[in-house]
Parts: sequence; C-alpha cells; structure tokens
Amino acid sequence: QVQLVESGGGLVQAGGSLRLSCRAPENIFRVVAMGWYRQAPGKERELVARITTDGRTMYVDSVKGRFTISRDNGKNTVYLQLNNLKPEDTAVYYCNAGGSLWSRGAIWGQGTQVTVSS
Repeated sequence: QVQLVESGGGLVQAGGSLRLSCRAPENIFRVVAMGWYRQAPGKERELVARITTDGRTMYVDSVKGRFTISRDNGKNTVYLQLNNLKPEDTAVYYCNAGGSLWSRGAIWGQGTQVTVSS
C-alpha cells in the first residue's frame, strides 16, 4: 500500500501561516500529479490546490493569493504554504497523489489538522 506521509498542521491565529508537507515514495512522486484537499466538520472534502510533475498549478478561488503549492522532486515532497489564514480554513488537510491538474488521484494521506482561531 502506497503511503503518503503528511506533517505541518497545527493551531494558529487568524492572519498566521503554516506550511504543510507530504512525502511520497519516489517511484510514485516522480510520475504523478499531487494535490491538497481539505475537509471541515460536517462538510464534503474539497479541492484546495494541485500541481503537476512539470510544476503547473491550480487553486480553488477561496485560497488564491494566500496559499502556494510547490514540489521538491529531490525530496519527493509536495508542500502547501498557507498564509493569511482565516477561521474558515480550519479543516483536516489531505495530500493526494495521482490524477491530473484537474482531477484527483486515488492515493490519500492520513490527513493533518489545521485549526485557525479568530
């Protein structure tokens, strides 16, 4: 079973920043798009951002200008920089591997909690 190892969540005040990391096995990371999704209590899991192997990115409108997705191919790791956090960003954030720039893959991480206090 493919494992995606996430880290970087936590509790932060509104306006603060966090950086999430997701490390994937090398044989997977080098050939697939990666993405971040989030799920707030009582809500559906939703797309946050995605990145292809050649660095093309896309973001959901609510995070544009605040979040940045990037990938380090040498470390087999995808990052999500979260700036100017808002209470409505509070959710469990999940790493996703596979798919394309516009579609999710089949591999998920265990999730990391991000809590933003007002």
